Amino acid sequence: MVVIVGLYFGRQALIPLALATVLAFLLAPVVGWLEKCRCGRLSAVAVVLVLAFALVGTVGWIVTGQLLNIVDQFPSYKANIHDRIQSLGASHGSRLRNATNTVTELSNELSAASESAVDKKAGKASGGRPIPVEVTQPPSSAPQYLRTMLGPLTGLIETCVMVIVFTPFMLVKREDLRNRVIRLAGPSQMNVVTRALDDASRRLSRYLLLQFLVNAIYGLIVGGGTYWMGIPHALLWGVLGGLLRFVPYAGVPIAAAFPVALALALFPGWHQAALIFGLFVVLELITGNLVEPWLYGAHTGISSLAILVAAVFWTILWGPVGLILSTPLTVCIFLVGLYVPQLSFLDVLLGDEPGLPLEAQFYQRLLALDQDEARHVAEIYLKEKPLWSFYDSVLIPALALAERDRHLNSLGADTANFVSQSVRELIEELGERSPNDNEPLTFDPGGLNGTHRDDATLSGVRFVCIPAGDEADELVAMMIGQLLERSGCDARYLSFAPRADLLDEMAKDITHIAIVSALPPFAVGQARSLCKRLRQRHPELKIILGLWNFENGIAKGQERLGLGSADVVVTSLQQAISVLAEANLAVDSSNQAQTQSAVAPDIIATRL
Repeated sequence: MVVIVGLYFGRQALIPLALATVLAFLLAPVVGWLEKCRCGRLSAVAVVLVLAFALVGTVGWIVTGQLLNIVDQFPSYKANIHDRIQSLGASHGSRLRNATNTVTELSNELSAASESAVDKKAGKASGGRPIPVEVTQPPSSAPQYLRTMLGPLTGLIETCVMVIVFTPFMLVKREDLRNRVIRLAGPSQMNVVTRALDDASRRLSRYLLLQFLVNAIYGLIVGGGTYWMGIPHALLWGVLGGLLRFVPYAGVPIAAAFPVALALALFPGWHQAALIFGLFVVLELITGNLVEPWLYGAHTGISSLAILVAAVFWTILWGPVGLILSTPLTVCIFLVGLYVPQLSFLDVLLGDEPGLPLEAQFYQRLLALDQDEARHVAEIYLKEKPLWSFYDSVLIPALALAERDRHLNSLGADTANFVSQSVRELIEELGERSPNDNEPLTFDPGGLNGTHRDDATLSGVRFVCIPAGDEADELVAMMIGQLLERSGCDARYLSFAPRADLLDEMAKDITHIAIVSALPPFAVGQARSLCKRLRQRHPELKIILGLWNFENGIAKGQERLGLGSADVVVTSLQQAISVLAEANLAVDSSNQAQTQSAVAPDIIATRL
């Protein structure tokens, strides 16, 4: 609250400072380019400022002349405006006309009564004497006339002078200002402040420069379009369209309203006004939805809602100037929240990142017992990404969140059963679908990089996917088993059961590779024990241990597991795919001398 009060009462000094800072960010890349061309700092700043102010002054002079010309010609539009109003008016006997006449008559009567009462009171107060009227004398000298004319513009002139003084100082001393800010933050915050300043400089400079170029081209198109349509003073409308587009939300409608109104006043029909309105609509749709996203990308990192709220906030504080400066100022506040941990809530409130990660959204919907919306999250992801990516990036992390809550006793039994059952049904449903066009072959390393190999097979190799500890491990085992089956492999997964039952179930069939599924952090110990038991019962078996979503990486997982427990440790389905793909390439290369089905298990074992 203290900061907001300070921003409001200190606006006379802060507004010029903010405008000069934005202008310095806009011109800094041009100054830097001139410096790279072996131009001195002072010379580069002087050249850039002279050219900028000359351009602004020239355009402003021409636009002012055209605006005064419109004012002078406005009486000639009176007849056409009158006809336009008459064409829009209601008929003489209509309800709208009757209501309008009634309101007008009542207003006239109230005005007459009010004037009569005022005259009576004034007569009594003055004793019947006439009331003296003070006549204002016109300015008698040029300085007095100049003071009268420039009085309302004093604040604007002061702001412009301060901006002209601040801007070259900031451009010349920008490194010194940066170093002083870093020193003010203290040596312990040097790294954070340096990254914040570099990020702010990069984002604001790039955003302002690109926005200036886009709006300048926008203004040129508007000016050319109005000139082609026969609207006089095309330069004025082009400059107005380019400048007002810096104003969020309200700028473009205001810029379109003036030439549309002039077309209505100048031409008898509606054709020209409709063309101008359509020009602005089409141009804004193309610019806002195609050009700006392509050029800017993540230029500010601020959400659209935050930009709208910021526009209202800064307009209330600083008026129209605050509306123009709202986006750059909000970017600075967002960066403070991005790099200062104590103010990280600003990053959450203002940033354009999703409010929750996708896996958290999926899990939260299941916690709310909303299975349909959870499936909707999955469907949106699967429209652009393959199935194995959905399992790796969304479903397995969501199961990890559920496991964490369950072991912390913060997840009720009914909710836990609902989450598990919903995930199981989703996996089964996805397994019944045919592969999408964007889903590569599961064991094709080229497929992961965008190419396709039709000869990639793992025939003759039998897989079994074993859960290490509980139902969550079984669900991930279902996923990897499903991916193996979709690739034409001989694979099966075992349901979660006591350890002895799992080992007995494995002994029923010949198995070449066992994939142990363990969802950390609570399944690592169980996975280690299961791998050792498998090694003792089946010495020839090749074991892949999946520590799914293990944050510390493969090396740390192997260290925790110990030597001799598993042949390979992976932390994601993609890594498991890559391991088996390498083994599959070895199988393919052996086909030059032998039949693949006969040697596949041995080659796989060698590669693992």
